[in-house]
Amino acid sequence: MVSSVYLTHPEVVVDPKVPVSDWGLNSAGSARTRANAHRFKGMERIVTSTEQKARDAGVIIAESCGIPFEALPGFGENDRSATGYLPEIEFWPVVEAFFAKPDESARGWKTACEEQTRIVTSVTAALTEQNVPTLFVGHGGVGSLLFAHLANHPIGEKSTLSNGMGRAFGFNLSGITRPWHDLEDH
Repeated sequence: MVSSVYLTHPEVVVDPKVPVSDWGLNSAGSARTRANAHRFKGMERIVTSTEQKARDAGVIIAESCGIPFEALPGFGENDRSATGYLPEIEFWPVVEAFFAKPDESARGWKTACEEQTRIVTSVTAALTEQNVPTLFVGHGGVGSLLFAHLANHPIGEKSTLSNGMGRAFGFNLSGITRPWHDLEDH
């Protein structure tokens, strides 16, 4: 079975005046991606979220490795449009509620169960369409939901959470082949 990698985008420019989906990588996130892009040379395809930060990382890796790149719907972060930007002091308690009660909406966000179904369906469809080693560049929230599904663990279990930006895990559709690790350790 083909082994793929899921990578969360590295650090971003946080600007409350700009929609979260339009935030790009900051200089540290871009530098981390450039410095470690070579680590993905074994991949044959890159699929990213349509959000700017994931596309930024995907383009850097694609250009460095000569891998085809595409941004597809269905790979975005969990839908937080009900609240939009939240300052950190408000954001993290909502994230905790999102994972702690996966069948309930946290402040109007889609539920973790709904978002898990979306990301699992999107990844499965992409790998069914082209059964090649694929680098998925996305987000920590939905990446954690995908990891939980593939590891057959409950949503929100500590070992399934990405715990930071620029984190990756290896997988195939049968399960996890390498647990969460830093981009630099790939």
